[in-house]
Formats: sequence, C-alpha cells, structure tokens
Amino acid sequence: MSHASKLKIDFVSDVVCPWCAVGLSSLEQALQRLDGEVAVEMHFQPFELNPQMAPEGEDIGEHLARKYGSTPEQMAQNREAIRQRGAEVGFTFNMDKRSRIYNTFDAHRLLHWAEAQGKQAELKHALLSAYFTDGQNVSSHEVLVQAAAQAGLGADGARAVLAESRYADEVREQERFYQAQGIHSVPSVIVNDRYLIQGGQPPEVFEQTLRRIAAEA
Repeated sequence: MSHASKLKIDFVSDVVCPWCAVGLSSLEQALQRLDGEVAVEMHFQPFELNPQMAPEGEDIGEHLARKYGSTPEQMAQNREAIRQRGAEVGFTFNMDKRSRIYNTFDAHRLLHWAEAQGKQAELKHALLSAYFTDGQNVSSHEVLVQAAAQAGLGADGARAVLAESRYADEVREQERFYQAQGIHSVPSVIVNDRYLIQGGQPPEVFEQTLRRIAAEA
C-alpha cells in the first residue's frame, strides 16, 4: 500500500445553510470510505448567507418569500427534500423547530478561534445541530458558548472571544477572499486550492472526485 495522498479541503459554508449540513455529512461519509487512501486536512471557511441580517433574525417563511419568492408549498417541498437528504447521510433536521434565520457573524468568529484550538470540526457540528436539530438561536452568545463547551472548548475562552469581538477582521478578510474567488453559493468545497465541488453532493460524488484529485496529486 502506497502512502495516502494528502488533500487540503476548504469547506466554505454557513451554519444556517441546510445544504451545508447535508454536504458536510456527505463529505465525511466519503472521507470514511477513503480512509487510508487519502489524508485530509480540513478547514472550515466563513460565508454569510445574510451578512445584513439584524441581530434578532427574521421569520424564516418571510425571509424565503422575500429572498427567493418561494410559496408556502415550495417551502414545504424543499424542507421535505432537505430532511430526506439529511436523513440519508445521518443528519437530523427538525424543520418544525426552525422558525427563524439568524445573523451568523459571531458563530464564524468562534469557528475561527476553534481552529487554533484544534476543535473546529467539533464546533461546526455542534452549531449545525444547535440550529437545525434543536432550533436554537445561533446568534445568541449563550447558545454559542454552549456549543463551544459541547465541542470540548472552554466556555470562558469562548465567552471572552465573543465579548471582545475577537477575529472580526480575520473573518471579514476570509469572507472577502472567497467572494473574490467567485464563491457566491455554499457549500463550496475547494480541494488543494484548485478544484471546486459545489453543493450538497451525495457521498459517491465526493468520493469519486476526491479519488480522482488524489490520483492526479
């Protein structure tokens, strides 16, 4: 057996994006299948679906109707499609609990900090579950601190990061960088700074694509 190929993956996403939750679970399944063949270094990069969102958030039905012109029927169909896709890759969406969409800038600041602590993936999962499974307000500092503690990060450390507006400049800079690269929808999975896989793809698609990239690398 040859050495595993090394792949760097930048997972550009938002914590209130349902397809990002599907895409991450799907990508992780693909990586399990490639275990031993590829060694992956994963970074979660910030993208805000609604950077102008007020702190108190917005009713999700009103928001989707305004942003995409969706009818209640279309929203119900989309919710069911997302719930099913999530279930297929082991992610639980409790759509009835999710009534609002929130500002996620503080969540991204906390994720930036978590990366330096080596717990970024754990925090990402905790935040996606807090929002999509438990219907919590991911702009609330209490909810964010709870998610950090759940991810094995110190609650006091998380509180300090949030209270002091730490990493705001770094997050804005990363957001601008990916937008300048033409990333306008998420999830966007960038491999080795060169290859782009977009959307909540099935595990097979991630698996085949990563295998092909690893062979080229």
